[in-house]
Amino acid sequence: MIGTKSVLLLIGLLWVVPAWAQHQQPAPHRGPSDIKQYIEQLEKPEREKDQKPDEVVKALEITDYMTIADIGAGSGYFTRKFVWAVQDKGMVYAVDVEPAMLKYNEDMIEHLHTPYNAKFIVSKPNDPMLPAGAVDLVFICNTYHHLEKRADYLKRVKASLTKKGRVAIIDFYHDDRSGTLGFPKDHLVPQETVVKEMAEAGYTLAKEHTFLPRQYFLEFIVGEKPKAGGE
Repeated sequence: MIGTKSVLLLIGLLWVVPAWAQHQQPAPHRGPSDIKQYIEQLEKPEREKDQKPDEVVKALEITDYMTIADIGAGSGYFTRKFVWAVQDKGMVYAVDVEPAMLKYNEDMIEHLHTPYNAKFIVSKPNDPMLPAGAVDLVFICNTYHHLEKRADYLKRVKASLTKKGRVAIIDFYHDDRSGTLGFPKDHLVPQETVVKEMAEAGYTLAKEHTFLPRQYFLEFIVGEKPKAGGE
């Protein structure tokens, strides 16, 4: 049986929908059939226009032997991209609070018909349950604004990072740039607030990518950013 807290978190996550799903309002939970409908919305082909997943993966400069954690992995929209990028030379952790979503995620990866290493983690709302010191890249897409006590959560994420590990955050702008989303935008976290909260958790903004029309795309490292020229 799916717990009430997990259901509410899932429904909250799927309220964050761009144009390809903005007319689909979450229905009261009726079991797995609801999850199937949510997955269909997340996987609609028109999402690619604004989300630009291939460009996102390219910008992250992923190498074969990396370990990547996809937090809020959901149906696996990005998890599959990461698995394809590293295959069986690296490792991908798909992290979500909803077991049914992870099961779909895993099944879809099987359909890639390529060697891979991946683990599917049913996490806690306040803990991603990642192994310590193991992850080169933590990826959080359209999920940051749903985290409670975000600075505390990201401190737990920090413990999972390797020495040169990074955290990439993509989320919708809280203003007109994100267009119509189907919910009040005070639900979103402004970009400057993300930078402030990440600093509180011990991170520094290392890169900002600006090619997504409706979302900010930020990369953070632990500690201070190295000075140019290695000074």
